[in-house]
Amino acid sequence: MKPFGQHPDDKEPPKAVAALLAQVDADGGRVLAVYREPVGGHWQAFCLLPLASVAPTPYQRDLSPTHAKRLTEVVKKIDRFVDPIVVVSREPGVYWTPNGHHRRTALEKLKAEWVPAILVPDAEVAFQILALNTEKAHNLKEKSLEVIRMYRGLALEQPKTSEEHWSFQFESPHFITLGVLYEENRRFAGGAFAPILKRVDKFLKGSLASTLEEREERAAKVGAADEALAKAVAALKKRGINHPYVKNYVLARTSPLTRARKTLPSFDQTFSKLVAAIEGFDVAKVNYQDVQRAAVFSAPAGE
Repeated sequence: MKPFGQHPDDKEPPKAVAALLAQVDADGGRVLAVYREPVGGHWQAFCLLPLASVAPTPYQRDLSPTHAKRLTEVVKKIDRFVDPIVVVSREPGVYWTPNGHHRRTALEKLKAEWVPAILVPDAEVAFQILALNTEKAHNLKEKSLEVIRMYRGLALEQPKTSEEHWSFQFESPHFITLGVLYEENRRFAGGAFAPILKRVDKFLKGSLASTLEEREERAAKVGAADEALAKAVAALKKRGINHPYVKNYVLARTSPLTRARKTLPSFDQTFSKLVAAIEGFDVAKVNYQDVQRAAVFSAPAGE
C-alpha cells in the first residue's frame, strides 16, 4: 500500500525520508503514517514520539506558566489530546518543536509518555516559529526575543546568509533590534519605540556574521534614546504628572518623523535627532491635561 498523498510516479519516499523514519523506530517512536502534505507535496510523517525526546527549539519564547496551566486543565477536562505538534530532527534521539512548547508541557504535567507529532524532514522549519505558533498570540517582547534567538542561532549555523534571506522568519527588521534590547532588559518599553523603528529600521545588507554587530549598535542607539526619555519622564513625574501615556506623549512631541512624509531620515539620523530633541524637551511647559487629552486620541502601545 503506497503512502497517502503519494504522487503516481513515486514508489517510495526518498532515501533521506526513509532514513528519518528508521531513526524514529530506533529512537523508540512509532511511525503511524507517511504522506505528502497537500499544498507543496512535501513528505511528512505522523508519529508517536517518546515525550522525553521532544523539546522546544532553543530560539523560541519562554514558557508561559499561566498558559501552560490553563492548557493542562483543558486537556485533563476533555480527557484527550487532539492537537499534534510539529517537530524536526537534527540528530538521532532529539526532536525540536517550533510550535508545541505549551502542549508538550501539558502532556508532561499529565504524565503522558508519548506525544503525537507531525515530523517534517526539512530541519529549517525549526526557524518558522512565528508563522507556525498558534498556541498563544505573541506580544512584542516575545516576538522580538524569538527573532533575536533565531538570528544568533543562524549567525552560527549559516553565517554567510543575510537578513533578507530570512525575512519571512524574522517578519520585520525592528524585531531584531528590539530583541537585543529585551535580552538585556525584559522590562524595556519596546512598545513606545516600535512605531518609530517600523519606519526607519530596515533589513541590513551583508552576512549575518557581520550584521549582528551593527544590530547591537542600533540597539545601543535606541537604548540611549530610552535613557534620555526616562530622565524626561522622571522630571514630569516630579512635577506631579504621573500618567500611563506620559512616555508616549514625550516621544510623540520629539520624534523627528512626525512631519516626515516622502523621504525619511536614516536610522542613525533619526535616533541622533530623537535623543537631542528629548534632551531639549521643556517639561515645564507640559501640564497633566495636555497628556490626558492626547491619551484620549492614542492609546499607549502594548508590550
